[in-house]
Amino acid sequence: MKVKHWLLLLTFGLMLSVLAACSGNESKEPAGTDAKEEEKGEKVLNFLNPEAIPSMDPSLATDESSFIYLAATMEGLYRLDEKTQATPGIAKEHKVSVDGLTWTFTLREDAKWSNGDPVTAHDFVYSWQRAVDPATQSEYGPYMISGVIKNATAITKGEMAVDQLGVKAEGDYTLVVELENPTPYFETLTTFGTFLPMNKKFVEEKGDKFATSSENLLANGPYVMSNWSSTSDSWELVKNEDYWDAKTVKMDKLTFKVVKDPQTALNLYEEGTVDRMDLTSDLVDQYSTSEDYAVAADTFVYFLKFNQTKSEALANKNIRAALSRAFDKDALVGEILNNGSIAANGLVPRDFTPMPGSGEDFRKVSGDLVTYDLAEAKEFWAKGLAELGTDTVELEFLADDDQTTKNLVQYVANQLSTNLEGLKVTIKQVPKKQRLALDTAMDYQLQLSRWGPDFLDPYTFMNLWTTDSGNNWTGYSNPTYDKLVKDTASTLATDQEARYKNFLEAEKVLFEDAAIAPVYQASRAQLISPKVQGVFVNPFGATYEYKWADVGEE
Repeated sequence: MKVKHWLLLLTFGLMLSVLAACSGNESKEPAGTDAKEEEKGEKVLNFLNPEAIPSMDPSLATDESSFIYLAATMEGLYRLDEKTQATPGIAKEHKVSVDGLTWTFTLREDAKWSNGDPVTAHDFVYSWQRAVDPATQSEYGPYMISGVIKNATAITKGEMAVDQLGVKAEGDYTLVVELENPTPYFETLTTFGTFLPMNKKFVEEKGDKFATSSENLLANGPYVMSNWSSTSDSWELVKNEDYWDAKTVKMDKLTFKVVKDPQTALNLYEEGTVDRMDLTSDLVDQYSTSEDYAVAADTFVYFLKFNQTKSEALANKNIRAALSRAFDKDALVGEILNNGSIAANGLVPRDFTPMPGSGEDFRKVSGDLVTYDLAEAKEFWAKGLAELGTDTVELEFLADDDQTTKNLVQYVANQLSTNLEGLKVTIKQVPKKQRLALDTAMDYQLQLSRWGPDFLDPYTFMNLWTTDSGNNWTGYSNPTYDKLVKDTASTLATDQEARYKNFLEAEKVLFEDAAIAPVYQASRAQLISPKVQGVFVNPFGATYEYKWADVGEE
């Protein structure tokens, strides 16, 4: 498995940017390669997934799992290769106007949907318009497309019609895109799930059933989804023989099964039923000397979200500041996680992006903005309680229901209630899909959440907390923060040093306001069979790339 080297990737030009940056049907049989498959000589790899897939609708997907399987079954204008470079997908090439505002893509004419329809420029126009249409209620459409493509922001606000979006088809195989501001890395942005094409006729014919099961999906990428519905705990990716580059796809099938219990996952791996598993902290020491052991650095940052509209206490800045400092993050990553993760004391992750000019890591320059400090936490807590006129606070703590998260939130909840006198924390763990729905509805108080970058620029993290962000379900709003962040995508779009200065200032404002509480930057400790070859790990977008997957010798 590839370890991510972010700074090296940046030297290839990915940081030229302006903007852009995640059960039912229980089966008693584990996913695996059966005798019939072996007899037929099929190439099959078997993997686990931590949860059911929340969505296979490109306009509605918001999480890691959804984007992984969208990337496997679909293809946009470009696709990230093993060097995290944009390689031709549906687009064969493109040209950019002198002012950097007009991008013209020439599409291949041999690309087909899995129902036989050709993939055309009209499919991209429809998909992108659908993503910014307020009626779709997409989170990522406004987040990824607004401020990038001409008129997108006005459309998401209901001020313009969707057909005014700066994208049009000139014939079937030429796509013309007009941008709000020069965005040199727009090519890389087109690899992201929100920018995937959609077959209008198919989507509209399916109506509410679209993207709810294998039969209600279309593929134009390396694989087609099989044996899947929105509540499935297992599914398959089967080679798409109609894919324009099918000759490159070596695998006949990839199987996936939802397993949340670490010991069950380990048993499946040891018996050879699955080919990769994530290790929990209690298993790391036991398997760290195994030849199959691997640790992959990650850019996912976990944080506590405070819903200022759902709790009077959390609307108080001093209370939020106290909570942010009242749990020992070093002990959490060292004892509870024990997988290479590191404490996060800011929002933008370590080893993600260098400062223009000096090349210093952004995280090092910005520094530690929120650290574990019990004395300071108690001071903020006392001030907050006095301002609220109470000596007790009760909070409900929302999180996913996997075992690792359970251990983590129990630790954090215990630390908070122990260190802050008068605080009672009640834990509420639900399946990830339900947590995402509660998040969007702002039906929570305290929540453990995370963000993985969608592109290689601090904007992917900083834009999360602007007032009108499609992902800011906290009630946080600060005009100063908004201006600092938005200027990096407009008036400062071509001035990298000025942009990064704004990012540094904005991050400080975010934590002076105690809008969120950083917890940790993740790593993945895994056991990976030597036979797993050609599965790439991306530093942004879909975590895993399966197009080039192959089976090697064990």
